[in-house]
Amino acid sequence: MSTQDSTLESHQPLGPSQLADFRLAASQMTGSKRRAFQAEMAWKYCGGNPLLAATLFGWGRHTVEVGLAERRTGSMCLGAPAACSGRKRWEDTHPEAAEALRRRAEAHAHHDPTFRTTLASTRLTAQSALAAWRAQGYGADQLPSPSTMAEGLNRMGFRLRKVVKAKPQKKMAETDAIFANIEQKTNKRRPRSGSNG
Repeated sequence: MSTQDSTLESHQPLGPSQLADFRLAASQMTGSKRRAFQAEMAWKYCGGNPLLAATLFGWGRHTVEVGLAERRTGSMCLGAPAACSGRKRWEDTHPEAAEALRRRAEAHAHHDPTFRTTLASTRLTAQSALAAWRAQGYGADQLPSPSTMAEGLNRMGFRLRKVVKAKPQKKMAETDAIFANIEQKTNKRRPRSGSNG
């Protein structure tokens, strides 16, 4: 009898509700935590056999194998799909041009007069920025499309929109009362004289 068979016989068989609980627990975890949990359950209930664990629990055999290897070696397998896949941002591929765009946008930026937001609005349009860059001698390979430029400005904290000037508050009854009170006080201090003589 092998050690795997003795391991399987030493534990009571798992019921359907227990299997469902293990599947639910594994589905709530991600990454190395999930692999560690699956490896531990595979070691405990399947004698470290990833094929048997995949059949019994419904997990991916490869994931269980990786978890068992991590358990055996003590080192984590790190995946980096976000860092290694996809197209790099325009600001990352052309940092000098991105910095020039930031300086140009800061020169045209205005903050919200009520200071409700930290974002700066800019009157600079993507078309005018592209025209200015072409005049400075930037090549077409370094210049992004207008939509990419707008997204880059948004990531830098600028919003491409018309800047609204500070609006006075609407007239209220309290405002009328305040101005009437001020007018009364100024009239009491200096009475108007009827003649200039």
